[in-house]
Order: sequence, then C-alpha cells, then structure tokens
Amino acid sequence: MEKKLYRTIWISDLHLGSTQCQADVLLDFLKNNESDKLYLVGDIIDFWALSKKMYWPTEHNTVIQKILRKARHGTHVIYVPGNHDDPIRNYENYVFGDIVVKNSDYHTTADGKRFLIVHGDEYDTIAQYHQWIAKLGSIGYDFLLEVNRFLRITRRFLGIRSNFSLAAFVKFKVKNVVKFISDYEESLVNTLKNEQLDGVICGHIHHAEIKSINQFLYVNTGDFVESCTAVVEHHDGSLQLIDWFDEAKKISMETVSQA
Repeated sequence: MEKKLYRTIWISDLHLGSTQCQADVLLDFLKNNESDKLYLVGDIIDFWALSKKMYWPTEHNTVIQKILRKARHGTHVIYVPGNHDDPIRNYENYVFGDIVVKNSDYHTTADGKRFLIVHGDEYDTIAQYHQWIAKLGSIGYDFLLEVNRFLRITRRFLGIRSNFSLAAFVKFKVKNVVKFISDYEESLVNTLKNEQLDGVICGHIHHAEIKSINQFLYVNTGDFVESCTAVVEHHDGSLQLIDWFDEAKKISMETVSQA
C-alpha cells in the first residue's frame, strides 16, 4: 500500500496504557500516513488507567517508538496534553525526543485559516468543576468500553469486520449526554468570538466531527478507543475526517480483489 502524504495530521485520545486503546489500528494508521506536522491532541498516555493497573503491552511501546521515529525523521510533532495525561502540562515548551509540548497551539492552514489547537477538557464544565462526577462517569464509560473490547475480540474471532461501539451507542441514546456534547461544542466555539480565529481543533469527548457553528469551524479528531478517527490537512489547506477502521477495511478488500 502506498503511503498517504498530508500537510498536517491530528490524532487524540489514544489512551495508551489502557486496555481500551486500539493500538493495532493506530499502528496501521501511523504506518500508512505521513505528514509535515503531527499534532497529538491530548489523552495520548492514560495516567488515570495506569494509576489503577499497570498495563503497557508491546504494541503501546511500538506506538511511542513509531511517533518518536517520525519526529527524528523530520515530522514536526507537537504534543498538546489532555486531562488523562495532565502531568505533562507541567512541561510546556520542553522538547522530549524531538517532540515539543504545548498546552495549546495555533495552526495556520495552507489556505490561510487559523485554528486554536486544544485538548478541550478546559471547556468541559464537568471536568473542570465537578471532577468527582467526571471520574464517576469515566468509570461507567470504562466499563462499557471493557465490555466492548470483549465484543470486538469475539467479532474478530468470528471474522466480522465491524467497528460497532457499545459505549457510543449508549452515549447517543442518552439525551443528557447528547446535550452535553452540544454544550461542549458551543462552549468551545464561543471562546473564539473575540479572537482572530477561523475555528478550533480539539479532542476529549471521543466524538469525531467537522462542522460549522456560528460561522466558526468546529473540528474534533475523535479517538483511537472507539471510532479510530483522525483529522488531516491536505496540501491545499482543506481538512478531512478519516475513519481509519473503515479505510483499513476498504484497503483490505481492494488487496483481496486484486490478488
């Protein structure tokens, strides 16, 4: 397969160190996509999960090595920490293995649009002011993801190539959660009104999206826990949301048909 080349790639919510990380799909994405600039938009390493149980399989180590290798070979890698890797925020402007830490950043696309880059928990009122509710919600969410992990293993064993997410299904059936996502998106966009910005690129809520809100572009990278999505900038400045699980499935089917 020929590698895709982009101007910029944004990925977030990898949750390395958690059993929910789909490291195999993530590695496949990193292997087949290159860019001049790579943004790691928070929750890359899940310190919350690691504080409960030490879990660091070889694949998670390979992900780190793959990103470090990209940085060594000329990719400009910027790490914008999130709430699950919050301790890294203490190292703003430090450089670790050619990776620069920034608590937030600004990115100008090839066609001149200017975006704020943040993880997004800073605009989540529950995460900011009601951390016990956030942690309680995280426990319930982790339980659904753990159930989903066993379902995923079962589907693969049966040869079913489907990325159904039980957590996502429940999330979008609960009206309060849907309202929370809407409030989160609008809260982020409202902060841009007094700045010379065209939009925001974030993560945090595991809901990939590119849409216009009040004349600003709201972009959420999604995650590599449920949806396995990323956002890319083409060399003309246009942004695209990529569902790598679906993309990898198409590539696999094309390879089989050409054999």
